[in-house]
Amino acid sequence: MSHEQPAPDAPPSTARRPIHIAVAVLSVLALVVTGFAWRSIDSLRNNLATAGGLGLGGSADGAVDILMVGTDSRTDAHGNPLSQEELDSLRAGEEVASNTDTIVLIRVPNDGSSATAISIPRDSYVDVPGIGMSKINAAYGATKETERLKLVEDGATDKEAEEESTKAGREALIQSVADLTGITVDHYAEVGLLGFVLLTNAVGGVDVCLNEPVDEDMSGAHFPAGEQSLKGADALSFVRQRHDLPRGDLDRIVRQQVFMASLVGKVLSAKTLSDPGKLNELSGAVQRSVVLDDDWDIIEFATQLQDLAGGKVQFETIPVADLNGMTDYGESIVEVKPKDVKKYVAGLVGEEPADSEDTTTTKSETPDIDTSTVTVDVANSSDVGGLANGVADALTSLGYGQGEIGNYTGKAVSETTVFAHSADDDGAKAVAAALGGLPTDTDSTLPEGSVRVVLSGDYQGPTSAETISTTSSSESSETGLEPVSTAGTTPTPAPPGPPIDAGSSGPRCVN
Repeated sequence: MSHEQPAPDAPPSTARRPIHIAVAVLSVLALVVTGFAWRSIDSLRNNLATAGGLGLGGSADGAVDILMVGTDSRTDAHGNPLSQEELDSLRAGEEVASNTDTIVLIRVPNDGSSATAISIPRDSYVDVPGIGMSKINAAYGATKETERLKLVEDGATDKEAEEESTKAGREALIQSVADLTGITVDHYAEVGLLGFVLLTNAVGGVDVCLNEPVDEDMSGAHFPAGEQSLKGADALSFVRQRHDLPRGDLDRIVRQQVFMASLVGKVLSAKTLSDPGKLNELSGAVQRSVVLDDDWDIIEFATQLQDLAGGKVQFETIPVADLNGMTDYGESIVEVKPKDVKKYVAGLVGEEPADSEDTTTTKSETPDIDTSTVTVDVANSSDVGGLANGVADALTSLGYGQGEIGNYTGKAVSETTVFAHSADDDGAKAVAAALGGLPTDTDSTLPEGSVRVVLSGDYQGPTSAETISTTSSSESSETGLEPVSTAGTTPTPAPPGPPIDAGSSGPRCVN
């Protein structure tokens, strides 16, 4: 029998509103791989902005793994607001947010012989700690804002709330990337909007090449076809454009990668390394715009890379299962298969993917069970009235036995979780998959054959029989995709293309 009481009216869930496309943080790589430039600037180490307590690794897997992110922050690395003149030069609009639309994992073998920068599309639909399934670019911003509001309500000062919530946002993004790629992040680098302009100007502009002329107002990209050199805001518009491109954000990533390859090649050239003025300008750009984790001795690290050649710096993109995915509630996403991503990333440096201890169950891991033998209790710990009844209805339509339904009265839970008597319970795994790839946990008080779903405010799965079906479950099991709506279309996969390296004699022409 249902005992769920109506909850107070809560604001309806809405899809995250579109935000401005953040700057390509790939520019920082040009400085990371420039050993001589870093070593020649004695003051750099003392003037860098740093972040601590991020739970980073220690290069135990044979490579130094660096997470580099670009934020749409309107402050510099030290928290100082940008001037109005600087804001106007960025052509970035007035919206202020903390999203990370450029996410790059850089793998450098411990011997410093090469560097591989792996781009992760900003709309990749992944499991974000504390949030659940979400676009990966929201991991930082959404976590930060939730934590900030909580801290302010608990009496923290604005400064304290900003510092602690920013740390929480960074940790959520780091963990999301680690869960998706199977790679423990060793170091963290973050750059805001202004950093890209400063870095590009410091080297005197970067050469690019377009297959066709572009005229796109949203990014401010207005360029002729062919080769050209870009600086400042024009360079920013070049790497920000995604509208009017055949593959949207993936073509934008290619833009970023060829730009970065050209920039790395320019920084590694003798003309830059032997020019004290350019090196000082690069140093000033980094000091003002880049945040690094406080355990990273960037000078020592760069010394390991002093013999790195441009041809050994390569740019890749993770495999995409469906470029035009859509959630059940109509949000456009990029579908990715974590297992495929892990295998691909590990293979880039000749490793086997590590065994994952992640308890999240995806459709590809759904056990083949008789649903009628599994009784499911559903308890509502959220503020959404009637949620437990809706979820129970969805599960009943799949043949699961209906157990108790009501409001949750147990120990507080931070995320929606499926509980069972033992960790290897196939019923719990099947229910977790049916509800959107939920995490599972154990509760020894539950009898064998009984499962309990505890719903938290992060729940985004099906809420009625109409939003779940046996057909969609079987299709997801075959494809290994997370639960999304295909809207009647055939998935558009995007396997990784050929790598782009920084050793070319001229810029590669792109869309």
